[in-house]
Amino acid sequence: MRITIRVFFLLAIALSFGVFHESSAQNQKRVIQLSGVILDQDSVIALPGVHVYVPKAGRGTSTNGAGFFSMPVLVGDSVVVSSIGYQRQHYIVPNHPSDFLTVIVEMVEDVTYLREITITPFPTEEVFKQAVLALNIPLDERNIDKKNLNAELFALMARSAPMGAELNYRYYMDQTIAGYTSKFQPVTNPFLNPFNWAKFFKDMKKNKTK
Repeated sequence: MRITIRVFFLLAIALSFGVFHESSAQNQKRVIQLSGVILDQDSVIALPGVHVYVPKAGRGTSTNGAGFFSMPVLVGDSVVVSSIGYQRQHYIVPNHPSDFLTVIVEMVEDVTYLREITITPFPTEEVFKQAVLALNIPLDERNIDKKNLNAELFALMARSAPMGAELNYRYYMDQTIAGYTSKFQPVTNPFLNPFNWAKFFKDMKKNKTK
């Protein structure tokens, strides 16, 4: 009976030592500063606001306006790179000899083709055909007002057209990234700068002499 208790006690010590050794080995994983640039699939445009994170560790960051990111990771971490409209990328941190690792990630667009839908204000196809046949469309070029085909008018319409969805999203991400980067920077008031006041009075004196 004593031998059985002693064997059980030794097995418990061995198991606890193995668990402790495994946990200590995990805690001893080397930390690497992972940096990189996120580009689109053409390797031309840098993508801002791309999420770079380690899901299991619950830590991550986002790319700035130039598509650059930098974050500390452990050897063996599975890093996920995701952004709206692009396929999710996975990167396993290798056992790099240096404490700094730089990567370039090319994102691939995630295109989803939807089934074509035709929307008409007519209840049936027959009513739609009757409406088309009843139209009086001038097929002769002499009946077309060429003032509406003016190149300057087209250029004016193009300049005054509002931004599309892509430009609006890019503008929003630029503003968000700018807010993140200037969040912890000191905000200065130019009216409290004595050098600006000295320059102002100097310019005033020059204008009076003139």
